[in-house]
Amino acid sequence: MSTDPSSIVQRDPEGRLRHLITLEGMRHEELTALLDLAQFYVRAPGDLPARDQSLAGHTVANLFFEPSTRTRVSFELAAQRLGADVVNLDMQSSSRVKGETVLDTIYTLQAMHADILIMRDAEPGLPAYTAAFVAPHVCILNAGEAHLSHPTQGLLDALTIRQHKPDLSKVRVLIAGDIAHSRVARSAWHALAGLGIAELRIAAPDYLMPKANEFPGVTRYTDIDRAIEGVDVVMALRIQRERMSSAHIPDEASYHRAFGITAQRMRRAQPDAIVMHPGPMNRNVELASELADGAQSVIQQQVTNGVAVRMAVLATIARNVQARRQIR
Repeated sequence: MSTDPSSIVQRDPEGRLRHLITLEGMRHEELTALLDLAQFYVRAPGDLPARDQSLAGHTVANLFFEPSTRTRVSFELAAQRLGADVVNLDMQSSSRVKGETVLDTIYTLQAMHADILIMRDAEPGLPAYTAAFVAPHVCILNAGEAHLSHPTQGLLDALTIRQHKPDLSKVRVLIAGDIAHSRVARSAWHALAGLGIAELRIAAPDYLMPKANEFPGVTRYTDIDRAIEGVDVVMALRIQRERMSSAHIPDEASYHRAFGITAQRMRRAQPDAIVMHPGPMNRNVELASELADGAQSVIQQQVTNGVAVRMAVLATIARNVQARRQIR
């Protein structure tokens, strides 16, 4: 079990998940249980979405202080499909722009009986900080924390890989692009390591490579053509311009030539390799359009899985809190 403070604060005294702040240190069986429940909620395109009343009587508040399309909408749909009442806040409609602290915002929502608070923010450590102050019946879910963590994205990426490559102990995954600034890469690493992936490779130019003490156990490459050799999964990452100074943002055309995932480069991977991207995607920068829309792409499946994974997380957290109430 991890000694990371975020990993510790997210558990109740019995060791169950009360909040979801990080995937670091989560056990194989915990991750598998979440993925299995998410798979239960998955429906084929064209079918009616899964629904139940796991969150009936609960109020879910989405607090998104950074832009989001996929994560915010999928959390909203997930909560509604589980029977919750849902309220959405953003930077422009929040009293935070008037100087209100995050904790005062949390306390206000808590007083209105919002009991599941979903947070996205650029400030490192904020989800774990707020989790330490909320009432015992209130849960915090991390929907994206600075460059550090995006746990539900890590879970949906793992689910997508497992759907195509069921024996994860034999799967080699490459995550390529802006690793240094990517919360997606960090949470995917935590999820895949916990699930016993055969090999995880990261590939980035020197200026986008994380620090030497980060991502222990992975294989690092600065040559994308070597990195992609023989892998089963290729995940391309967006350049995180919002986390860089203007002087460090690379020229898009030059980056694509040197490091973009193209059809020619994909021929070095396994013939049945899949192509992933967490979105939003800069076409023909980190990933060629022909690949994004091609037969190997599972990008839209990742989006579909996002709703199912967030349903699984919400249902699991609500069940754990109810179990804690019964003990008390």
